[in-house]
Amino acid sequence: MRTVSPIVDGPLPRVRIADIECRVLLAPDYDPQFTSSAQDSLVVAIRADDGTVGIGECDANPWIAKACIESPGTHTMGQCIKDILIGSNPFEIGEIWRRMYLGTAMNGRRGMIIHAMSAVEMALWDLCGKLVGKPVHALLGGKPRDFIVPYASLQPGGHSFAEYRDALVASALNAKALGFTAIKSEVTMNGPYAHGGMNEPYERHTEVVAAVRKAVGPEMTLMVDVQYLWEDAATCLSVVRDWAEFDIFFLETPLWSDNLEEIAKLAERAPMKIAFGEWLATRHEFKELMDVGHVQVAQPDVGRVGGIGEAKIVCDMAAERDMLIVPHCWKTGISISATAHLAFVTPHCAFIEYLPPTLAVERLRRELAQEELRLENGRIPLPQKPGLGVEVDWDVVRKYTVA
Repeated sequence: MRTVSPIVDGPLPRVRIADIECRVLLAPDYDPQFTSSAQDSLVVAIRADDGTVGIGECDANPWIAKACIESPGTHTMGQCIKDILIGSNPFEIGEIWRRMYLGTAMNGRRGMIIHAMSAVEMALWDLCGKLVGKPVHALLGGKPRDFIVPYASLQPGGHSFAEYRDALVASALNAKALGFTAIKSEVTMNGPYAHGGMNEPYERHTEVVAAVRKAVGPEMTLMVDVQYLWEDAATCLSVVRDWAEFDIFFLETPLWSDNLEEIAKLAERAPMKIAFGEWLATRHEFKELMDVGHVQVAQPDVGRVGGIGEAKIVCDMAAERDMLIVPHCWKTGISISATAHLAFVTPHCAFIEYLPPTLAVERLRRELAQEELRLENGRIPLPQKPGLGVEVDWDVVRKYTVA
């Protein structure tokens, strides 16, 4: 089993993992009807025996993920992740990942167990970077790029068509004013994850896309996420074939992720690239997406796929197939930073998903963590701080901890 561990020149610090702490955070003003997982988080802190702490998070139900990490094990195929970690050498990230994957296999080889492992693995990379005084991208190998290009990920509020359209146009114009050269619009007013309980016809979705394109002009790169809006390729194509005039870079998750045969039909005939991968866990699910679904853009999420190392393996798989990578990330600055470090050593990564606090609706995205990343002329320059380069506000952690 291929795994990824830090590449470090010279002797390594002689430390061991002393403790792991999992905190469930929930914003007090969360809205259960709002289709956003950034209203809560599981923050994982791994402490080495010299006192150094690494931070990670995952994008999954934080109560369940916490249980996945802390639940006692009773046999060799259902071990406790926390027990696997204690006493381990943090620099052996690949070996730790292998032990977690094999040791929890009966609890779940995909899904929530892997999502929880993602937070642990992310924290290990942050810890190792801090221990050797190097940014995570320097530990991943390869020559990093000088910059990466972010897109502003825009999810409007509103409970009516007009409110939704106007909020999305306003946020798109704000992103342009901030210097973004690319945006992704969430256009979901129907389907399983319709915002605010809306039930608008498909033509109205076309109207929203048209309004955004008109507002930002032809130079802005525009992506559209419809959040599993359609059930089959034919219905999707009956709508999006008219979207060619809007010059859309990719269409994200138009069908259910498990419907690979229909995804393949859509990818062959759609007038734009088709992007999937936000929910997938491990390289194995991505292999099916790539080789059966034939999408043009793979979207591993470091907080779900299994961590930074597993995401890198997926990126390498995409390179072998001449596919683009555009990582998914819909959490706080912790995950955004982890995504950015991966992107810097992934030449075929076209964009990263990014939402600065000035554009964020969710409280945790605004308050929890301050990332090193900054937008300069539509680009993010190479970060230099050790680890993920994230400063967590522990007062905010304590304030919003519910478990």
